[in-house]
Amino acid sequence: MKHVIALDVGGTGMKAALIAADGSLLHRARRATGRERGPDAVVEGILDFAAELCAHGARHLGQEAAAAGVAVPGIVDEERGVAAYAANLGWRDVPLRDLLAERLGSPVALGHDVRTGGLAEGRIGAGQGADRFLFVPLGTGIAGAIGIDGRVEAGAHGFAGEIGHIVVRPGGLACPCGQRGCLERFASASAVSQAWAEACGNPDADAADCAKAVESADARARAVWQEAVDALADGLVTALTLLDPRTLIIGGGLAEAGETLFAPLREAVRRRVTFQKLPSIVPAALGDTAGCLGAGLLAWDLLNTSTTFRR
Repeated sequence: MKHVIALDVGGTGMKAALIAADGSLLHRARRATGRERGPDAVVEGILDFAAELCAHGARHLGQEAAAAGVAVPGIVDEERGVAAYAANLGWRDVPLRDLLAERLGSPVALGHDVRTGGLAEGRIGAGQGADRFLFVPLGTGIAGAIGIDGRVEAGAHGFAGEIGHIVVRPGGLACPCGQRGCLERFASASAVSQAWAEACGNPDADAADCAKAVESADARARAVWQEAVDALADGLVTALTLLDPRTLIIGGGLAEAGETLFAPLREAVRRRVTFQKLPSIVPAALGDTAGCLGAGLLAWDLLNTSTTFRR
């Protein structure tokens, strides 16, 4: 059966699949990224994992993969196929596309993890049918994927969509990017976890605990939550003013709070818009499979194959 390799590389783990042209998952696998062993070992682990997936396809599906798609974190030069920088993996200027193509003997597409996840959400997830969408996962940090007519815009230098570094609180908390008051310092899942841990006095408390406390009408939790929602709404309104998306897709760990997040967020965005058109604000549909499915789409796109992915 004709298929492609889809590989989503995270800071701690890798998710992979062999995917048919209709989106069927023919095989799934997971492996630790192994970043504690250093950047060279991480790269070798990716190459070995991809080779094992290729061999599995040959043994069990009758042929090796026709192509591979790989999503990685950090700064990615998709045109050159280079993983330019990733702080949590410690690498710089890794020609990952060429290394994988040489190991596998097949064409490889390399993509940014959030943009790749956004591609999947736009084509087969919550943005399906929208000609313009913005995908914003709220996790350890905040990034964005700008969807335009079935593709995701990378920008001139691969930096498009970095909504987490819009300054929403000038002079506020320092951000590792060098600015102060960035959106992700106030509205990411990690920011909410930190704020709630300080507010409740429990260093082990996290954003999910804060959401539960909000639902229980805890005044301290509501204050922490509202600060995050207000910051997020400020950043999103800036983004929608620039991009005018038809659909705004919110994913990541914070979105798992459901209407505890979406109800106040929709209201906060609505209060802030003036001349702008209010987009639909919806939860992501694909969860932690988005990156892997998006990597599969990248691979099939590379083959110029008409795909009919389903979810």
